[in-house]
Amino acid sequence: MHPVREIITSNIDRFVNQEVPSNELGRVTDEGAKLIRESGLVRMLQPKEYGGFEADPREFYLTVMELASRASSLGWVGSVVGVHPFQFGQGDPRMQEEVWGQDHDTWTASPYAPIGKARRVDGGFILSGQWPFSSGTDHCKWAVLGGFAESKNGPAGEFTVLTHFVLPRADYEILQDSWNVMGLAGTGSKDVLVKEVFVPEYRTYNVQDLNDCVYATRNRPDSPLYQLPFDLFFPGAISAATMGIAAGVVKHFAEYTGGRVRMGVKQTQNPYHMASLGAALADIDASRQHVLGEIGEIYKFVLAGGKVTKEMKYQARVNQVRAVRRSAEAAAEVFKHAGGNASRLTNPIQRSWRDLSVAMGHACNIDDPVYAAYAGSLYGLPIPRGVVI
Repeated sequence: MHPVREIITSNIDRFVNQEVPSNELGRVTDEGAKLIRESGLVRMLQPKEYGGFEADPREFYLTVMELASRASSLGWVGSVVGVHPFQFGQGDPRMQEEVWGQDHDTWTASPYAPIGKARRVDGGFILSGQWPFSSGTDHCKWAVLGGFAESKNGPAGEFTVLTHFVLPRADYEILQDSWNVMGLAGTGSKDVLVKEVFVPEYRTYNVQDLNDCVYATRNRPDSPLYQLPFDLFFPGAISAATMGIAAGVVKHFAEYTGGRVRMGVKQTQNPYHMASLGAALADIDASRQHVLGEIGEIYKFVLAGGKVTKEMKYQARVNQVRAVRRSAEAAAEVFKHAGGNASRLTNPIQRSWRDLSVAMGHACNIDDPVYAAYAGSLYGLPIPRGVVI
């Protein structure tokens, strides 16, 4: 067991105790953020020279799953914020020094949605836009934001190059009243606003080059972790958090069932009730093993000097979304057996269920386009624009 997972597991009740206050506050509490920070979760994928572990990616996914199964919002923030060092560790050394040079525990927010527009100027870009879903943003000192930039040789006013832009906290505004949601309220996934801010070119990523491991080859050639394509690894982190939340629904249902009596009958004696629980537990386990096993095999391939192919990425992505869907369906099956009392706000089943419903709306979890794109790739058809595969 990785030391970070061991810390979180041994202190899980402290994390759980921050979940309700975080939901009430609309962001992870200061104590919750402190627990995540001190566990080392956000440094699992960080370069060793900046206090990171460069951990096995399977261990990162597994740690996220376990935390999210007990504390949805804290697990979600740990996953999203924790995956950013994987990207930043591949970036320009000047950027890495700016982010981590003074504080190895610096957190960065996102989102990656290509909403912004960036004009080319001498030495970089002028960026503007407003992005929703910046998870954990109140505790972050930096953000990485998606957008389209003018190409180097293209006409002005044509924004065609998919790019990630890295900005310090002083360069963007958090819209504090923008996160009013039915689930994952504790993630504090608020909007961020950028108005005509200069971003130097060394603090940007061409997304195609990022996905093709160009930055990793240039800046971290001897670190196998960073040879995993971003467009495989980041969606997997979202999958891990979502599957963890689904497992939490089933876990709470199992605990609730142990003491539940309906019309004089113990629900542990209800064959339909128990069948739904048994099937759900099996599907949750199968989904976990599917995603964990695959990232383990891919990483083993990379450690042996292999370069991940697009076919491997497509296979991994279709398996990720299928595993997430299977987990969500398992949670749905038990929830329909939970009865009316499961809807009371004091019951943790409903909270995990609402959190799962919101998590399933993440772009990386939208499954039908991925299924279709994967099937099309078998016949040589191009991947449609906008499909996260």
